Amino acid sequence: MPVAGRGRAAALALLLVGTALGAAGAASPARADPTEEEGGAGGDPDYTEGKRAIERADWPRAVALLTAAVRRDARNADIHNQLGFAYRHAGDFAAAFAHYDEALRLNPRHRGAHEYAGEAALLADNLPRAERHLAALEQICLLPCEELDDLRAAIAAYRERKESGAPSPREK
Repeated sequence: MPVAGRGRAAALALLLVGTALGAAGAASPARADPTEEEGGAGGDPDYTEGKRAIERADWPRAVALLTAAVRRDARNADIHNQLGFAYRHAGDFAAAFAHYDEALRLNPRHRGAHEYAGEAALLADNLPRAERHLAALEQICLLPCEELDDLRAAIAAYRERKESGAPSPREK
């Protein structure tokens, strides 16, 4: 086959492979990339157990385990995000915001940290802060993402609660 013919054949083969891969991906709806960073902290036993404690709503245990994990890997945004979540549910908003802020310093595009920090801001009656996290998610989530949808719904519920005069969840 002449050299020019080989180039066209290779280009056609690449086009067909690309089309096939695109069709394979079309079977499921397009979603944004995973919440946790690539690699995450899944290999850390305290992180893994801390997430299990979160699933059981065992906030003191989650804080203890995730604190141990963050001591070993202080540069992991996922650990800081989960630790912020545990502190928030344990009622320590100052510690929660400190860990959300650190997660976002390490990874400004961390969708989970933006969602959780925005939800915590609403619990602290700070709508402008929550709206800043919503705006960040609107920039990050070019494809549909659960974190954006969840924070948008939380802000709508917050506004509705304020308009109706109902107490915030922290006031109950």
